[in-house]
Amino acid sequence: MRLFGKSLTLPTASEALPGRPEPMKVPATHEVLGTPLVGPWAPGLEVAYFALGCFWGAEEIYWQLPGVHSTAVGYQGGITPNPTYEEACTGRTGHTEAVQVVYDPSVISYAQLLKVFWESHDSTSGMRQGNDIGTQYRSAVYTTTEQQLKEAQVSREVYQEVLTAAGYDPITTEILAAGPFYYAEAYHQQYLHKNPHGYRCHSETGVPYPA
Repeated sequence: MRLFGKSLTLPTASEALPGRPEPMKVPATHEVLGTPLVGPWAPGLEVAYFALGCFWGAEEIYWQLPGVHSTAVGYQGGITPNPTYEEACTGRTGHTEAVQVVYDPSVISYAQLLKVFWESHDSTSGMRQGNDIGTQYRSAVYTTTEQQLKEAQVSREVYQEVLTAAGYDPITTEILAAGPFYYAEAYHQQYLHKNPHGYRCHSETGVPYPA
């Protein structure tokens, strides 16, 4: 299916772009937090991945949370290794625009990160967020532990109940064990810190996640 020239169907392995073996070069340090952008991470820190539309605004939301050690934007959930932004935007890599969140669970819980995720976008809108249309804008949670997977699945059920009561369609968010996270180009990292008047897309439902 295509809409306004955008593919709304995920590619098969034979349709996906080939990509490249070389990872994207990114800065060593987070522009805002002053922490490393790439692991290995210190003992005690955990990693979570979220896709909630355009990754510029999504990353900005997460780097402001107490207990978040580092964030980065990249491509995840697809097929093409080490894609470029232009390739991801074709819909032929299968990736979402995702945010890597490295956090200290003694300060902020995974449940709190999930609450922010659900409230910061429209998880019922399929292959789009607002006017951003394409497979790279679909909603997703990519988990790094069995506990994260269980919590994410339960949270989806909980939020579906309140969304249904508010008249919304079923949640389309995919929840999967995390595959490779491919860092996006350097200029995308902490983009809204470097471009404070830049584009933000937060197509929220306005429905709070239950306390």
